Amino acid sequence: MTKKEFLSTLQDKLSNLPRKDTAERISFYEEMINDRMEEGLSEEEAIADIGTVDEIYDQFVAELPLIKIITNKLTPKKRLSGGKIAIIASTSIVWFPLLISFFAIMLSLYAVLCSVAISVWAVFISLAASAPAGIVCGIAGIFGGNICQGLMFIGLGLILAGIAIFAFYGSLYMTKGSIALTKKTVIGIKNLIVK
Repeated sequence: MTKKEFLSTLQDKLSNLPRKDTAERISFYEEMINDRMEEGLSEEEAIADIGTVDEIYDQFVAELPLIKIITNKLTPKKRLSGGKIAIIASTSIVWFPLLISFFAIMLSLYAVLCSVAISVWAVFISLAASAPAGIVCGIAGIFGGNICQGLMFIGLGLILAGIAIFAFYGSLYMTKGSIALTKKTVIGIKNLIVK
């Protein structure tokens, strides 16, 4: 693929995105190809080195703020006629509540996911705080003459410490999963709006 073909394909792929950002991105990749060619790579090698058009598109959509994508989508490309405006206004009774409901459901699901992650961290913190307390109470019990009760508290403290370790890793993975899911959801919403 030549540089001209690559940039043309990239231009077509990015055509639904904001024009100013698209022009900057095209210029950036044209300069990147030129730089690689100046370093001694052939045109095909330079293009292969920077990645595929789909990879560039996915990265661009991920980096572009959601508000820019929405604004670009809602800005009419040409002046709307009175009939089209009347159709949009009259059908808004149906589509606007559905749109609000969709976003409300997505927001509530996200709130539930965050609440569960916070709850798991709270369990970890309570276990981590209870473990040393159990060990201290056990030692105090042994010195107080209650050897059996002291050993039991020390054992419970060690058990709680072991459970706290598992709870920490569970909390960590849940938090990482929540962040990854949030990123994928935002990228998915961006892709829905763009297409």
